[in-house]
Amino acid sequence: MFPKAPDIHKPNKPLIPNGLGIVYVIASTTYLFLLYYFQPAGVDAVNNVSGALTLAVCVLFGGFMGLLDDWMDLRWRYKAFFPLIAALPLITLAIRLGLRTSLATVLFGTVDFGVAYYFGIIPLIVTITTNTVNQLGGLNGLETVCPAIIITGLMFVAGERAILLYVPLVVWLLLAFLNFRGRIFVGNTGSFAIGMTLSAFAIISDLKTSLIIALLPYVLNSSLILLTYFILRRRAAVFFDGERLSSDHIRSLVTLITYKRRLTERQVVVYISLLVMASTAVAVFVGLLVV
Repeated sequence: MFPKAPDIHKPNKPLIPNGLGIVYVIASTTYLFLLYYFQPAGVDAVNNVSGALTLAVCVLFGGFMGLLDDWMDLRWRYKAFFPLIAALPLITLAIRLGLRTSLATVLFGTVDFGVAYYFGIIPLIVTITTNTVNQLGGLNGLETVCPAIIITGLMFVAGERAILLYVPLVVWLLLAFLNFRGRIFVGNTGSFAIGMTLSAFAIISDLKTSLIIALLPYVLNSSLILLTYFILRRRAAVFFDGERLSSDHIRSLVTLITYKRRLTERQVVVYISLLVMASTAVAVFVGLLVV
């Protein structure tokens, strides 16, 4: 049913079913539409705006954007700005619900952005989150386990809003288990959909500061990739000798960890997952303080 892609970090490069992220999109949106219909506690529609319906729209758009990329292999210069369109329902929701327009910062304390929060900060959060999550991949489990950690952390401090991600988290954990074992790839369909899920849920639940902290390893990875590409005009790459990964440069988070070190694919994924777990723990602590 699904197209297959080679697992380049395995001996003989076996072909693995790709694009299983569509399962997450279908299951999550179905669940969210049902929540919108039944409207249990935590998902009530306020001022004709529903958090469940808004999140469903964002997940659908993320999945469509990833599916389009899987089909057409879009250049980054085009797909990097696609999430801006998906920010429109979130802007509407934030305005209708009167969400806080302030953001806690390290250097300047809590800054109130006013109207600029709706039309500047929200699109920025959506774009950065979706693209950074999509960029941290390439190893079995890396693009699924790490987002699952962040989702769990956000749900822990989201209160009643956590109900929005009960089924999405279970489905994503199942895909993460299969992906980590090298049985499936979620593809860009999955990575863009989960990136949209993170940004949309954080905005709906008013947890943008926690999201930003949890995403720090992702931001580091994207910064390394973009700086080396635009300055040195070189791309990050790891070398596979048939058993282990290694690199002779530092151009991404993966190459930083494997720099002049021979590590297995699973070891690299575990190390990066621990980094994300640490940043998420700090994010949860900050989220509890803010609440």
